[in-house]
Amino acid sequence: MPRVRPPIEWPQGQVRRLRHVSSVLQDNPWRDPHERELCVYLPPGYEDGGAPFAALWDLAAFTNAGPGHLNWRNHGENLAQRLDRLIHEGGLPPVVVVMPDAYTSLGGNQYVDSPAVGRYETHVIEELVPFVSEQFNVVDGAAGRGVFGKSSGGYGALVHAMRHPDTWGAAAVHAGDCGFDRVFLPEFGTAAQVLAEYGGDPLALVEAFWRKRQPGGREFTALMIVAMAASYDPDPDHPEHIRLPFDVHTCALDDERWAAWLRHDPLTMIDDHADALRGLRCLHIDVGHRDQYNIQFGTRQLSAELEKRDIRHHFEEFDGTHSHIDWRLDISLPRMAGALEGRQ
Repeated sequence: MPRVRPPIEWPQGQVRRLRHVSSVLQDNPWRDPHERELCVYLPPGYEDGGAPFAALWDLAAFTNAGPGHLNWRNHGENLAQRLDRLIHEGGLPPVVVVMPDAYTSLGGNQYVDSPAVGRYETHVIEELVPFVSEQFNVVDGAAGRGVFGKSSGGYGALVHAMRHPDTWGAAAVHAGDCGFDRVFLPEFGTAAQVLAEYGGDPLALVEAFWRKRQPGGREFTALMIVAMAASYDPDPDHPEHIRLPFDVHTCALDDERWAAWLRHDPLTMIDDHADALRGLRCLHIDVGHRDQYNIQFGTRQLSAELEKRDIRHHFEEFDGTHSHIDWRLDISLPRMAGALEGRQ
């Protein structure tokens, strides 16, 4: 019979797996590990030396972490295999790609600092970025450094690009959380129902989630909303630092608490960070027009707001949902790397 699975007939890079001990995560409220694996992809030819490489940073989506992007796949490619192919095809210049682990007991990360989650924004910017610059032959500066991600990782990429223009020179945002009123409000009813089963106690829900043999979609939705509350509106006076933006019994919205969430919505943040976005060498934004979390609506608005402010960006709405969209990296990674300084 003919061979149906295409063989890999091109040079392969290598993945270094390092351990990093964080000081800023040491006292995180969930006692999540402060020593974590940091995976770094090195392209073919890296060992030959020479000019430094551009570095792209991969922020994983909610429920995942950087090392998970290297898992074996029965169909398709993991991230390292995709990078090998793109470099071989010539669309992507040789780049270093960094995959941090920012997973938490709340199921993921928004890559912001919060006393209810941990200082993960500081962890990336002040600990991991300098660590990678010291350990590897990469451009040390925003001109040679980009950040990308999907969903929560896309949100993190956009917010980091807004807040840290001295660190990031390019960003790719794939279905990043945007338009919170359309993304999160529709989930509050389900979250309230599930939380009511635990007496309205977010901590009881989190503990039960980790002990349940097979948590379902309703529990996942509630956990996600708790994680967002912990990220966007931490309460220093509460033992777990978490307060909800709605009443668990009536699901009535708490306008003050909800306003705190909206301050973290990229649509709200644009004006304060417009200059940082204008300074990017590349800003790639895309979303599926059938995204099941309604992210396409806020993303359309985001692109329109960027255009109003003359902020250069690439926006594309593709035929797809929120799931199985890794193929979009074939477009965004070459675009970002081509805009950055580094070995071309």
